[in-house]
Amino acid sequence: MTSAIVCENLVKTYEDGKRSVEALRGLELEVPRGECFGLLGPNGAGKTTTVEILQGLIEPTSGEVQVLGLRWGAGNDSELREKLGSTLQETRLQDKLTVIETLQLFRSFYRIGITPQQALHLVDLEEKSSALVRTLSGGQKQRLAVACGLVGKPELLFLDEPTTGLDPTARRRLWDVVTALKATGTTILLTTHYMDEAEKLSDRVAIVDQGKIIALGTPRQLIHQLGGEHVVEFSLQQNGQRRDDLPPDHFTRVATVHSATREPDGYLLTVAEPHLAIPSLLQQLAAEQLELASLTTRHVNLEDVFITLTGKRLTEEEDN
Repeated sequence: MTSAIVCENLVKTYEDGKRSVEALRGLELEVPRGECFGLLGPNGAGKTTTVEILQGLIEPTSGEVQVLGLRWGAGNDSELREKLGSTLQETRLQDKLTVIETLQLFRSFYRIGITPQQALHLVDLEEKSSALVRTLSGGQKQRLAVACGLVGKPELLFLDEPTTGLDPTARRRLWDVVTALKATGTTILLTTHYMDEAEKLSDRVAIVDQGKIIALGTPRQLIHQLGGEHVVEFSLQQNGQRRDDLPPDHFTRVATVHSATREPDGYLLTVAEPHLAIPSLLQQLAAEQLELASLTTRHVNLEDVFITLTGKRLTEEEDN
């Protein structure tokens, strides 16, 4: 079978007055069918541009794009659109329609698909079938938006920041929906600002920065490539005053350290053996007459990989 998504040397340049802005700089990507693929990147990295090109909303400056074995602009755009589903970060639906009426409307856009009742079952909203959209909670509205993306039985579903603004319970409910979709073999492209979400749902993830993919693999592979399996986070003080002016490499002498970065509230070390690293750190601080203001340890996660590769945290803002 063909891959669901293939991008070869994808370039997108925007003209902004007298200067050109390169949003994509030769991006290469392949997503097999049936995979839940996470696309992550800091502001301005190019992930939104990539998704818009894949959905046929904008054209690339150069490069090749195939979606479900087809190309946009080759005379089969209508056929391709019927194979795609999309859920946006915020979907504005008609408040005065009921849930089932909303799905009946979206189902009318497709020649084939599933019934509105089947879509409701997939997102666990059957009990709200007759409720007006305006009466739904934020999490229920987002699940309805996913149902709207599913009612055409898409071969490829785009989930763009699907849980932004939801409370933890609603996020988990939507995670269950996505997990169930994965089991049906639906190909999913997920963009998210939540690292735990990407780690939980994605079979593989790509980290995009400055228009190129800088890391690609399963969450576990990327975490393993970071080196250490544990994180030591700490902040410093001296004579009662906070100290955060030391460069991160000041702490690379600590035992079993693989990398060191500075955080807004202190420092972060990835280490192989925290039971050796912490005594070594304390010994170094004592020799320099520095004191710990705080210290925590935890396992390495995808957020640590992202920070190490990009030098930034993923925020909840849209790409420029």
